[in-house]
Amino acid sequence: MQICKVIGHVWSTKKEAALEGFKFMVVQEKYPADGPVFVAADLVGAGTGEEVLVVSGSTARCAAKSSGARQDEAPIDAAIVGIIDTCETEKQKKA
Repeated sequence: MQICKVIGHVWSTKKEAALEGFKFMVVQEKYPADGPVFVAADLVGAGTGEEVLVVSGSTARCAAKSSGARQDEAPIDAAIVGIIDTCETEKQKKA
C-alpha cells in the first residue's frame, strides 16, 4: 500500500468497456515527498485534496472485484481503497 494525495480527476468520454462505472483520480505519492504522479480507480469516493491508501497490481484488480465492479478483470493497475483520517509517522518522547 502507498500513502498518496488526490490532486485531480480524470474524465474520459471513450474507454474500454470494462472501465465503465469507475471514477478515476490523479494521485501523488507522499513518501517520498513529491513522489510520482499516477492515475488510480477510486473505489471509496475520495475527493481532491484528501490523503488516501492506494494498492496496485493484482491487488487493485481484486479490490475492484470485491467492490462490486461489473467486470471480474477490469484493466486497472492502481486503486484507492481507503481515505486517511489521520496518519501518525513519529511519536515525540515525553520529557
